Order: sequence, then structure tokens, then C-alpha cells
Amino acid sequence: MKNVLFIALALLIFSCGDKAEKKKFEYNTPKTTKPAKVVTKTEEVTSFETIVDLENKGIGPIKSIELDETLNMDMAKKGEAFFNTTCVACHKTDKKFIGPALGDITTKRSPEWIMNMIMNTAQMTKKDPLAIGIYEEYNKAPMVTAPVSEDNARAIVEYLRSLAQ
Repeated sequence: MKNVLFIALALLIFSCGDKAEKKKFEYNTPKTTKPAKVVTKTEEVTSFETIVDLENKGIGPIKSIELDETLNMDMAKKGEAFFNTTCVACHKTDKKFIGPALGDITTKRSPEWIMNMIMNTAQMTKKDPLAIGIYEEYNKAPMVTAPVSEDNARAIVEYLRSLAQ
């Protein structure tokens, strides 16, 4: 039995000697740590859809249009029907949806701009500053570019005019 104890003690002493030290992973933090800079903004960000710009004609085929002072109700009804089949999937008249609310758009944009946005969306969202801003505000959700005739675009403008009155 003494031999077994002697061998066990010898193995224990032998196994504790000259071992290679295992490396431990250490995360070294920088000695000088700057506190996080806290930035608070008090300035109010203006939404592009709230900007009023009745001078901008937009980019596209419509250069000038004259509106009668009185609404053309037949044209407005045609525009409403077109709006309700084509535009209402993304636009509401009284609230933001996928796209901006359009109930008061005629008080903020020229009829040429509105028609060019309807008929020439791709170029408008690439080159017109207001269209680009709105596009970016609405998470770059592209406006469906279904072909819309000038007559239908004009009817939509007349419908939108009827909402602003």
C-alpha cells in the first residue's frame, strides 16, 4: 500500500511541475475612454409635404395650365373615379398612408407640378427637389408609374381642387 501512495504522490508532484502556461483571452479596454457624446436636437425638421411652393412646375410634359376659377364638376367626378381606382391604394385624401395625404395638395403645389408628378413620377423623384424630399420622407416607396393620360391627370387635379374647397 505504501507503494501505491508513493506512486500517487510522485505522479501528483510530477504533474504539477513545468507546465506550459495556458493563455487566457483578455479584452483590453482603452485606458482613456471618452464618454459618449450626447446630442440633442431642438430644431424642428420641416416635412417636404408641408412646404408650399406654387411656383415650381415640376419636370415633365406639362409646362403651363390655366384653371378656371370655378370647378368643372364633370371633370372632378371623372378625376374622383380615376383616383378611387388608381391612386387610393397608396393615397388618402385626409391622412398619410403609403404616400402623403392629397386633400390639400392644390394649396401647396402648382397644377403643373401635380400633373407632372402623376405623369412623370420617375423623373420627378430623381430631379425635382420637392418630389425627392417627399420620396425620401416616405421611405423611398416608389409611386406606381401606371401610364396616366394628360386628360386623366387633369381630371385628378380638378378632383383634388374640389377637396380643398
